[in-house]
Amino acid sequence: MFTGIEEVDWASLGHAYGPADDVPALLRGLASGDAAEREMALEGMYGAVHHQGDVYDSTLACIPFLLELVASPEVQDRGCIVELLTSIGGIDLGGDDELDELDPEGEEFEDAANYAMAAAAVAAGADVFVGLLGDTDREVRLAAPGALASLHGDPARVLVLLRERLTVETDTEVRLALVEAVGRIALRYESLRDETVEWLAWLMGAAQDPALRLASLAQLARCAPARLPADVVARVTGLLAELRAAAAQPVEALEPAARPVTPSLVGQLRELREEHRAGRGTAWADDLLRTLHSALDDRVDDRIALVTDQLRSPDRGQRADAVWMCGGLVQTWRGAYDEVVRLVGAQLSDPEPRLRTAAASWLEGLFALARPAADALAARVAADPAPWEPERPGGGRTWPGSALLALTRAGDARAVPALARALEESEPNAQLVYAVPYLADAGAPLAPVLRRRLGALPLDEELSEQAGPLLLALAGLRAVDALPEVLRVLRGAPAFRREWVIESALRAVAAFGPAAREAVPDLRALLGDGSAGLVSMAARALWAVDGDAGVLLPKLCGLLRAPDAHERREAAWAVGAIGGAAGAACPELRSCLTAPDLWLRVDAAAALCRVTGDLEEALPVLVAGWKENRYTRVRIAECLAELGPVTAQPAATLLRAELARPRRHNVSEGSPGDHDIHDDERLLTLCRRALGHR
Repeated sequence: MFTGIEEVDWASLGHAYGPADDVPALLRGLASGDAAEREMALEGMYGAVHHQGDVYDSTLACIPFLLELVASPEVQDRGCIVELLTSIGGIDLGGDDELDELDPEGEEFEDAANYAMAAAAVAAGADVFVGLLGDTDREVRLAAPGALASLHGDPARVLVLLRERLTVETDTEVRLALVEAVGRIALRYESLRDETVEWLAWLMGAAQDPALRLASLAQLARCAPARLPADVVARVTGLLAELRAAAAQPVEALEPAARPVTPSLVGQLRELREEHRAGRGTAWADDLLRTLHSALDDRVDDRIALVTDQLRSPDRGQRADAVWMCGGLVQTWRGAYDEVVRLVGAQLSDPEPRLRTAAASWLEGLFALARPAADALAARVAADPAPWEPERPGGGRTWPGSALLALTRAGDARAVPALARALEESEPNAQLVYAVPYLADAGAPLAPVLRRRLGALPLDEELSEQAGPLLLALAGLRAVDALPEVLRVLRGAPAFRREWVIESALRAVAAFGPAAREAVPDLRALLGDGSAGLVSMAARALWAVDGDAGVLLPKLCGLLRAPDAHERREAAWAVGAIGGAAGAACPELRSCLTAPDLWLRVDAAAALCRVTGDLEEALPVLVAGWKENRYTRVRIAECLAELGPVTAQPAATLLRAELARPRRHNVSEGSPGDHDIHDDERLLTLCRRALGHR
């Protein structure tokens, strides 16, 4: 073994952390008889040689030795090495990464060339995986089907081998891996898809094992969703019931081989996986259900029915997995989720803290949609002596993930007593304070403590971070009794982030309205400030307090003619807030309708509608903005809703189309935002209001 390893000039090669002269030791470590040494070597391979999926010249040099390792029956943990090779050789180049589209002198070309050479090198040795289908090591048999489906150059032959192996394989999880590999081939090779789909459909009806029927159904959903039976949810729930019944039968438990604890990420992930699967005979069903959920995609009603059944399962692990699946479902698709939310709320009383934490964390992001779970949230808050400190599995506390935050965002008055206690803490959770406005009038009892905290803040460089949530909360409650404390901040804001602090204070003053007349001199003084943002915000506040547009409009008209698009946008917001009394600003608003900046055009159009009370002139700009940038839609719909029932075309058509669209308007490829669901639900509410619906 390792013939020729010394002939490689490893020091001249590199990996993520520099010269690759340590790689021979890692390769030999993979063959060690010591489990801890093998695990640390695997950690090194993933951490440096194949760091975050990258392929280096040292990665390419490793491939022959890794293939040699998996072919040697005396080497332990070969399943992990098969998975490593599958990752190294299984990167599918496409789109912008095609070699002929890249600059040969560029770094991207070198990276793509390494990926291509890795795929070719592993594929050239992929026959080694054929012999592993019947290996005595279960973990090897578990990894081999995926490697063959991803790496072997003769997919038709592999398809035959996988089906043949399925007839003699006895291990359930390995059988499922074989079916998944068949599905992967169908997805990758269109020429084999029809044949494979027919086989999956046959297996779905012919297999005696409910696990195999579920696996074939999941793969059929991936490869040919149109071939799914109409009663797919009923079939899946029936299969899950069969699996639960089978798992309840007493069987001889196999103790996992004892392994040493190693301070490696690989070891930690293994321990987490084993902990998750402990005591669960059908833990692998979670993977099948995830596959099925992903494949069902926009079949929202089917997915809701499926996740509802999972949330009613006596299997705690399956319920926990259902909570996880709810995230992608509700984040992406609009639907009738009341029962799903209620069932997730029921998990808050489960004895398992991780399930409770997962449920609370998911409910946090729902805002008003969490109301069907309000009773469960309130019960959880009442039962917790410190509900502002969310649970951490394993004991202690951490942030975020609290039932109190979810209850507050849902606008439920039962959050108020716990919030009052939370606000007495030395450092209250800022998210909780930011959520106070969702309580509306029910949050009024919190105003005194918010006022007291704001008045006690030192006017130093930390003011911006500490005052922001308090000012927003007081503005949301329209707590005009806090005007002295707000003016103290307004007048004494330090230089550090002064503009941000003053703008926050001005929003509170504007929310207080005419009752804040004491602030008028301060507001007039700010009209002469050098910051366009402060001038616009001061103008909005002054209009809300004394209703005199005469002194404001010259300033705002001047800003609407400024060269900076952001300054013009802020002025447009202020003019729109003044409304009909700002008619003198219409020429400047009209000049903004043809500006290069999309957001300026949209904000100016919305302001013009509010000033004139008429939609016709600004409609083309609003329609274009709606179509060009989906993130403008909430702002545009808000404007249309203010104007009353919209019948003009094409605005009414756009509103109806939005209400009929199943996918949320703000779904992104990256990480979702904390307020995404709330923002989309608000868009739907505004669209209905704009059309005159209740």
